[in-house]
Amino acid sequence: MAFSRPAQFPENQTPPVLLGASRQLAVSAYDAVFVRKDPPFDDEYLWLTLMLDLSSEDTLIINEPSGLRAANEKLYALHFPEVIPETLVSSSGQDIRSFVTEVGGKGVIKPVDGHGGEGIFVLTEGDLNFNAHVETVTRNGTRVAMVQRYLPEVRQGDKRILLIDGEPLGAINRVPAPDDARSNIHVGGSVQPAALDAADQEIIRRLAPRLVADGLHFVGLDVIGGKLTEVNVTSPTGIRQMARFDGKDPAARVIEWAEDHRRH
Repeated sequence: MAFSRPAQFPENQTPPVLLGASRQLAVSAYDAVFVRKDPPFDDEYLWLTLMLDLSSEDTLIINEPSGLRAANEKLYALHFPEVIPETLVSSSGQDIRSFVTEVGGKGVIKPVDGHGGEGIFVLTEGDLNFNAHVETVTRNGTRVAMVQRYLPEVRQGDKRILLIDGEPLGAINRVPAPDDARSNIHVGGSVQPAALDAADQEIIRRLAPRLVADGLHFVGLDVIGGKLTEVNVTSPTGIRQMARFDGKDPAARVIEWAEDHRRH
């Protein structure tokens, strides 16, 4: 069973969503269920996907529960080594330091279960906070973290590409504030219009078959300097900003796709 409330989205409304009365129905009674829950992928999240599995034959689940379980937003990118920057996944401070040296003395460390720029640090050789950053993210060497070569192109922006069933809806460019290394909108990154270039198209071409096979229908790709850094499958954002720039309605395309693929 699931509780639901009808929603309206009037223009220039504050708050932006108007909700009606709540009602409870069997999940199988709905045409589609969009899973829009932020990481971390904890026990509650796991149990949610297992329960949604029980209705997946009768109701379209976006994204499919099995795909959500298979696709950690950081680690899933490792399936495509040809389009990602040099990457290490480790809990060892010594290995992380050696890796940063190997890739030119500068890297980015991030928790594998974070979101919205949470827990992301730039690691620089010679920085007296290097060890402290590593210890914070790895919880003193007890949890693995992802470390990637620092991509200086991030100062020009971190491109968010949205896909529906492997096809691009469009893109936006998120530019970090002058005093921050992170470009996430949530922490103050500014948003600019963006077009897909040849590197973006190649990344999409390589990922699309795997995404579709895994039931990952609505996906956000993060691309910096032509390199894939993350695959967002839980609650990818940016569609509202995208619509403001190009005057189109990418959200309508997502809903139309869901209507075309509903199970009943």
